[in-house]
Amino acid sequence: MTVTRFAPSPTGYLHVGNLRTALFNFMIARKSGGKFILRLDDTDQERSKQEYVDGIQRDLEWLGIEWDVVERQSTRLDRYEAAAQKLREIERFYECFETPVDLDLKRKKQLNMGKPPVYDRAALELSPTERDALRTERAGHWRFLLNQTRINWTDQILGDISIDAASVSDPVLIRGDGQFLYTLASVVDDTEMGVTHVVRGSDHVTNTATQIQIMESLGFDAPTFAHHSLLTGPQGEALSKRLGTLALRDLREQGVEPLPLLSHMARLGSSENVELMHSMQDLIDGFDLTSFGAAPTKFDVADLFPITGRYLAAQEYAAVSDSIAALGVPADIGEAFWETIHGNITTRHDLADWWALCRDGAEPVIAEEDREFIAAAMALLPDAPHTDATWGEWTGTVKAATGRKGKGLFQPLRRALTGQDAGPVMAKLLPLLQVIKAKG
Repeated sequence: MTVTRFAPSPTGYLHVGNLRTALFNFMIARKSGGKFILRLDDTDQERSKQEYVDGIQRDLEWLGIEWDVVERQSTRLDRYEAAAQKLREIERFYECFETPVDLDLKRKKQLNMGKPPVYDRAALELSPTERDALRTERAGHWRFLLNQTRINWTDQILGDISIDAASVSDPVLIRGDGQFLYTLASVVDDTEMGVTHVVRGSDHVTNTATQIQIMESLGFDAPTFAHHSLLTGPQGEALSKRLGTLALRDLREQGVEPLPLLSHMARLGSSENVELMHSMQDLIDGFDLTSFGAAPTKFDVADLFPITGRYLAAQEYAAVSDSIAALGVPADIGEAFWETIHGNITTRHDLADWWALCRDGAEPVIAEEDREFIAAAMALLPDAPHTDATWGEWTGTVKAATGRKGKGLFQPLRRALTGQDAGPVMAKLLPLLQVIKAKG
C-alpha cells in the first residue's frame, strides 16, 4: 500500500510552499487508495505551540486535504533513542564537543584554503579521558558517521541522483541539549510508519542522501523519493514574507477559495497548463508527479484571484447563499442578487460592495455635458418597484425623448445609477437598487 506523509513543524503557520508538499503527498496517496499521514514535527518543544498545530489542521481542513492519522514526534522520543543506541552499538554515532564558534572558525579556515566546509571529524581522535573532561564543560552533540562513498537513488522528479558523501559533513542527529533533530526522527518515523513515498522540496536533496545511509545502517530500505522545485517570486526572486502574505490563513482572509488555490498549486511547475478543476477528485485523477520539472517555479499571488473569480462565477446560489444572507440581503431577493452580480466579483468580499450599492445607492458620476440629459432621463424613470423589463422600457423612452442612442445613451445612465463604468447587466441590476441617488 502507498503511504505518504506531510510533516510540518508546528512553529508557525502553513504557507504556499508547505501547501505544495502537502498537496503532492495527499494526491499520491489518494490516487492509489493509500494512506496519508499528518505528522507533526514537534521535537522542538520551546518553539512548537498548540496554536500552530490547530492552525495547520484548520488550514488543511479548509482545503479539503484530509489525513488518515495524526502522529506527533514528541510522543516517539523513545523510538529515536532506541535508534540512536543502535547507531552507537554499530559505531556509526560519535559524540562531539565543538561550540558553534569553534565550528564557524573551522568553516572559515577551510574556505580560506579553498576546501569545502566539511566537518573534519576531529572528535573521532579524542581519547576517553579527553571526552570525560569535555563533558564536565559542556554537553556533547552526536553525529552520524557517514561512509564516504557515493549515495545514489532515482528521484521521481529529478531523475538519477549521485552525491559524494565525502563532500557532506557528518550530520548532527542529537543536539547538546538532547533534542533529536529532524534527520534522525524522520528516518525512524518513515521506516516504522511504512512510508513508501517521500515528496518534498529540492532543498532536502542532501538530507535525503544522508538519510538513505542512516536507513541502511539501521537495516531499513529507503522509500521512493521525489524532490519538487522551490517556489520563487514572479521575477525569479526568492520567496519571503516581504513579497506578500503567503500564509494560507492570510490567503483565506483575502478571499482566495480552496479549489482555485489547489487547482493552481497542483499544476504549477508542471508540463500541464493550470486549469480550474471542478472537484478534489478531478485534481487527484489528473495528477502526474512525473510531469513536474526541476527548474525553480515562479509563483505570483496575483494569479490566484482571476481563477478565484472564475470559480465563483460558476457557482450556484446554494454555494454562496450563507455568505449573501450574512450581509443582510433579504431572502426574497438573495438569488436574484447573486445571479445579477456573480460575474462581477473576484472574491466573496466583493459581495459586500455590490450589496452596499444596491442597499444604499451610489454617488452618481455625471459628466458636465451629460447633466441636462441625466436630469431629463431621471424624470422619465418610473417609480419602484422595477422589473427586468423596466431598463429596456425606460431607455427606449429616453432615447425617443432625447435622441441619444448606443454608448451615448447607456453609459451615462450606468454612471448615474451605479457610479461605475462597467458592471452587471443593468436590466437585472436596476430592480435591485433600493436607492437611486441620481433621481434626487
